[in-house]
Amino acid sequence: MTPTIPDIVIGRLPVYLRALTRLSQEGVDVTSSHELGQRLGISSAQIRKDLSHFGGFGKQGTGYQISYLIDQLRQVLKVNREWDVVLVGAGDLGSALLHYRGFAERGFKITHVFDAAPEKIGKQIVQFSVQPMDELQETVQQHNIKMAMIAVPAEAAQRVTDLLIASGVKAILNYAPINLNVPDGVNVQYIDPVLHMQRMTYYIP
Repeated sequence: MTPTIPDIVIGRLPVYLRALTRLSQEGVDVTSSHELGQRLGISSAQIRKDLSHFGGFGKQGTGYQISYLIDQLRQVLKVNREWDVVLVGAGDLGSALLHYRGFAERGFKITHVFDAAPEKIGKQIVQFSVQPMDELQETVQQHNIKMAMIAVPAEAAQRVTDLLIASGVKAILNYAPINLNVPDGVNVQYIDPVLHMQRMTYYIP
């Protein structure tokens, strides 16, 4: 990722990619920033500005060739390859994540799952056998895994994060309801449904 490009712009690229993929599945070959904007609730000017950070993907008056733009965005986001991911936390949420097919369909392959609870070690979830935490560092380093998901209680999340970073992980998707302290060079994204629900209640009359 080019450092001068705002993170908020990077955050919109997967949204564009998802919309373009849906258009392609609908049999559409060409689209415009106006059409994308209508679908996404984003101004066409903003879409054009975002895409201009990465080069000229369309022509004035002719729009965007959808298959080409999909390929280009996949390259920018580095999702034109498969990423191995480790999951820490084999509770209810972790189990649900292991059953979710959307990760693999978009190029993110969960390869190992870990937990600290003795009663969960060796438990079979889908095709995974839960591994103990003391195997995490060796496994991550051996397989050169750079991405992880955390689905553990808040009080354990920072310890798990520190271990993942020490093992070489550079990107963490955190489901624990806590902000994590990480060094420069490590990217964390947060998923806390309660925060989103609290935000929505503000708008309910």
